[in-house]
Amino acid sequence: MTNLTNPKKPGGYQNLIIYQQAVIIFDLTVLFCKTYLTHKSNMTNLSYRTIDQMIQAVRSGKQNIVEGSLEKSLKMNIKLTGVARASFGELLEDYKDFLRTNNLKLWDKEDPRVLKIRALRVSLNETNKSNWTHWTNNPESFCNLLITLINKENYLLDKMLKVLEEKFISEGGYSENLFKRRLAFREGKLDK
Repeated sequence: MTNLTNPKKPGGYQNLIIYQQAVIIFDLTVLFCKTYLTHKSNMTNLSYRTIDQMIQAVRSGKQNIVEGSLEKSLKMNIKLTGVARASFGELLEDYKDFLRTNNLKLWDKEDPRVLKIRALRVSLNETNKSNWTHWTNNPESFCNLLITLINKENYLLDKMLKVLEEKFISEGGYSENLFKRRLAFREGKLDK
């Protein structure tokens, strides 16, 4: 798995696969909400609330990846990556709720359509909306496209969290390492 994270160099989040996929999920969620949630003739408070929650969840997922990757503190990076993971988990439930409440089918993870979506790769720093138009022409396939992409994103975030946690255990955190350097400096073992 390349470009999962480069903890030695903060930033560079645009090169992270999890960020690139988050951008696609963000753009497609906005399109989904505009297409299938705002065009109902009798918008209810529940509809407005659902749209707001979905947009906030996908935004939180994407933005916490950015913020976490820019953190010097490994502990904060882990925390913010966890928040991103939770936000995408919340968004996943919104799509499942949409399918259930509209009597649409949730595709099995071994469904050939799901396998085809899972095999698609993101291109560097592009949202690729045109690559997804085949899947966005009806609410059932659109929802299942996003569910599949979110499941893939959650899998990658879980892997990233594991890598970050192992790094924290083996190397320590930012504050801990600064304290070690401070002690070395005070003992004259570190050049000014």
